[in-house]
Amino acid sequence: MFSAPESIVTMKRIEIVIHEERLDDLIQLFIDAKVHGYTIIKKAGGFGSTGERDQDDYILEQYNAVLVLVCDKKQAEKIAEMLHPKLKVFGGMCLISDCQQLTSE
Repeated sequence: MFSAPESIVTMKRIEIVIHEERLDDLIQLFIDAKVHGYTIIKKAGGFGSTGERDQDDYILEQYNAVLVLVCDKKQAEKIAEMLHPKLKVFGGMCLISDCQQLTSE
């Protein structure tokens, strides 16, 4: 393991998988809540509650998007509270887990 513990910070990792066509709505929700520092992966495939989303299917283009961010516990709670009523509308899921971030300091 890394020998400089002051360079490792305990954080929360949030992964949101939604229908790609609802991505702009999710981003607007994050803008309104002043949430920043996230990564978006478009054209994600998989199989879930809405059936298959095949990223290689060029005829029926139905994709998921994955948004990943790392934040402190307080911001994770804020995001969960803001996202919960919208998640059914957006379709998809939200995973929140503990993680450790390696800082550059």
